[in-house]
Amino acid sequence: MLNILRDENGQGMVEYGLLLGLIALVVVGALVLLGPSISKMFNDAKAKLDDPSK
Repeated sequence: MLNILRDENGQGMVEYGLLLGLIALVVVGALVLLGPSISKMFNDAKAKLDDPSK
């Protein structure tokens, strides 16, 4: 029973999983915050390409 508590083989994978989850949260948060401005930027570029007189 004590051998199971002392086993640290899965510890590294758990740490990588937590790190990956944190990175995913940061990326999603950045997309939520910057999404509208990035979308506007691409829409403005498309409008200029469609109508070069602007």
